[in-house]
Amino acid sequence: MYLELNKNLTDQEQSIRTEVHRFADEVLRPAAMELDKVRDPEDVIARGSLYWEVFRKAYELGYHTAHLPEALGGANLSPLARHIYMEEMGWGASDFAAGIGVSSFPFGFAAMSGNQGIMDEIVWPFVKDREAKFIGCWAITEPQHGSDTLIVGTEAFRDPRAAAGSVQARADGDEWVINGQKAAWVSNGTVATHALTFLNINPERGQEGGGVALVPLKLPGVTRGKPLNKLGQRALNQGEIFFDDVRIPREYMLVPEGAYGYVIDSVLAGANAFMGATFTGVARASFEEGLKYARYRVQGGKKIAEHQAVQLKLVDMFIKVESSRQLSRAALLYNQTTSPPATQYSIASKVFCTTAAFEVASEALQLHGGYGLAREMLIEKLFRDARAALIEDGTNEVLSLAAARKIIDGDQV
Repeated sequence: MYLELNKNLTDQEQSIRTEVHRFADEVLRPAAMELDKVRDPEDVIARGSLYWEVFRKAYELGYHTAHLPEALGGANLSPLARHIYMEEMGWGASDFAAGIGVSSFPFGFAAMSGNQGIMDEIVWPFVKDREAKFIGCWAITEPQHGSDTLIVGTEAFRDPRAAAGSVQARADGDEWVINGQKAAWVSNGTVATHALTFLNINPERGQEGGGVALVPLKLPGVTRGKPLNKLGQRALNQGEIFFDDVRIPREYMLVPEGAYGYVIDSVLAGANAFMGATFTGVARASFEEGLKYARYRVQGGKKIAEHQAVQLKLVDMFIKVESSRQLSRAALLYNQTTSPPATQYSIASKVFCTTAAFEVASEALQLHGGYGLAREMLIEKLFRDARAALIEDGTNEVLSLAAARKIIDGDQV
């Protein structure tokens, strides 16, 4: 366990740190390592797979509601406790951290609608679920749209010629009819029961004419592609979702046209803060693996930790981990308690922490020498998992441009 520099942790925050670390160590990491070896991603989510056992254990502990307020049956975590929770989950397995984390997204969003019917039919059953029968996903990325959908306020965001999005919704009486395709990168897309679907209502306004709908994925007209076979985070199942004249009640359109840009900005602030905290955990796990090996491995007649070149690598890795924690905590704590959020700080957290995680994992792998390339080594998986983070939830390059707009246009940095 790392040295906690905050000497004023509450009992809840200390308890979260201990309990979630134990879960990450005893459940998440061993399962993620085992599932990482499974060649076919369809086998990862097959009935009887270890994947489902992990989800059930997480739901039994109430971790699926960790991001919900107490009024909705959540754990009512303080912002700091939430960061500690996410860092420990990321330390254990970033793929499961993301999958379990996004599982609540549609339900928490739906609860904000205040619609009693949605609460009774969908939200409360999710909150009370202890068997992972209700799993959510965030359906935003499309074959022709990825990170570009996240730069709010640009001419391209408002330009219909830049393509408004492939998933379209039109009103039909008391229903909305949805058509289109979401891309293969929808986390939990192949297993989710409900999708928080970002779609377009008014193509003439470009992406600004968007809306957000809650879509139960058992409805007629919903089909899914095969789970993606990818480099890292292989326990995070991802895949396409297709909508063919899918009908939802009018009240399931949670965000109507006009508020879409604000919602994108708010969601980005939360998602990027989540990524910063999670990959602080990945950076820490990678550093620990490198340090442990350097204390053990003998070269040139002494442990490699005694060589100055290795010591310089280790202290550089240590600085990146600690810097990641401080930045990601500060951004998350501020944006969890501030509206509208300072999204540029969440973006800075995501970009810095994922880059640090990849760099620390790369150096730790280098310290392992040839052993670091072996598939049975944890550091090899951490390296691949960290590489994926530079792309997911917005590529670091495009996110940096989004932050640049806010820094240039804003009164405060």
